[in-house]
Amino acid sequence: MTIEQMYTGCLAEAAYYIESAGEVAIIDPLRETKPYLDRARADGAVIKYIFETHFHADFVSGHLDLAAKTGASIVFGPTAQPGYKACVAKDGEEFRVGEVKIRVLHTPGHTLESSTFLLLNDAGKEIAIFTGDTLFIGDVGRPDLAVKTDLTRDDLAGYLYDSLHTKIMTLPDDVIVYPGHGAGSACGKNMSKETTDTLGNQKRFNYALRAQSKEAFVKEVTNGLVPPPQYFPKNAVMNKMGYNSLDAVMQQGTLALSPAAFEAAANATNALILDVREASVFAKGFIPNAINIGLEGQFAGWVGTLIPDLKQPILLVVPKDKTEEAVLRLARVGYDNCIGYLNGGFDAWQADGREVDAIRSISAEAFANLFEQTPNLPVLDVRRKSEYDSEHIIGVENLPLDFINENMARIDKHKTYYVHCAGGYRSMIAISILNARGFTNLVDVTGGLTALKQTNRLPLTNYVCPKTLL
Repeated sequence: MTIEQMYTGCLAEAAYYIESAGEVAIIDPLRETKPYLDRARADGAVIKYIFETHFHADFVSGHLDLAAKTGASIVFGPTAQPGYKACVAKDGEEFRVGEVKIRVLHTPGHTLESSTFLLLNDAGKEIAIFTGDTLFIGDVGRPDLAVKTDLTRDDLAGYLYDSLHTKIMTLPDDVIVYPGHGAGSACGKNMSKETTDTLGNQKRFNYALRAQSKEAFVKEVTNGLVPPPQYFPKNAVMNKMGYNSLDAVMQQGTLALSPAAFEAAANATNALILDVREASVFAKGFIPNAINIGLEGQFAGWVGTLIPDLKQPILLVVPKDKTEEAVLRLARVGYDNCIGYLNGGFDAWQADGREVDAIRSISAEAFANLFEQTPNLPVLDVRRKSEYDSEHIIGVENLPLDFINENMARIDKHKTYYVHCAGGYRSMIAISILNARGFTNLVDVTGGLTALKQTNRLPLTNYVCPKTLL
């Protein structure tokens, strides 16, 4: 038997490959099918089942394309109502994969159809659980993501408590926990950087599993939750009802366009120009009204948080040889309407003599000088509220990037603002969005709060350990 965790860091997502005697089960695959097909081919094995722990909200699963290419059966837990052919298993139902079995444990709470898959070896011993978003390392799934239900998050948290205590915590301590996500995912608030652990350790150290009562558990897991990113329910619907094949999406998105054709396409379709170069490179020159979300960061998550319409036509400005990566990472979160990229990149646009824009920047030391000399200097800290509450420069306003579209009215177009985040990635996203909306008096503080603290010249609030990463 082989168990392989196939972890994708930029989404903090874990898919799983289980092989026994030439048969394979895939759990929670990402949208691209090639890694799973290649892995099975290397083993000389056949993919028999594709197990989905729930209708994922933070990414589009690859279950439909993978089933179409392999003939494998898609398996959901009880109460799932997919809009395509799939097996909706009964609680306790078992599926044989080679010499091992996978048992379905219905564990509602994160969502109503959420299920955990228990792996049993050929002797019937419990080996591992694949928990999806029911149980993480250090945390449990947030209970506010169920689509189209009258249940409150407290109701779902209560279901989650029951699921954990009746289905999971009754298992032996040596069972290995394989969760659906790690630190950085918005599906939980206190996840460990570790991506696997024993159940016994989680019983001892996971705050949610140590709760003394259902009431205490509900209070703990709902405390500090902020609204989920706007794309979450839209991705869940795609996973439930179906979507276009990734092959078609990739073919459309990787269409090379000359500068003239790129501009014509932007004008004809009202496309969003998405520049995925590094923030420092973008700042030196970009196409007017382009939005910068760099591939080097949590690209897909920020795209999903900040671009409201999944069907929005998108034109890409990408570094050399990064086009396919950009289109794929957009598709992973449901943005399937990329209509091409600028052939030759920004250099080709500039060489063609077309209009360009740039962002003003200031070093941390220069900012410290200005801050000391200018009372009430307008500064925007665009980190998450939990980060700001943990530590910030005294007198600085918090305008979280997560909710910038909703809070734009708080900014005065006639005032010059200095903008920072933790390291510079998010501040450039924020400035590019605001700049495209007519807020042109913005200055990026290079290096963000990390660089600012190193000057040892700015007044900071006392550090408080953040209670939540959301």
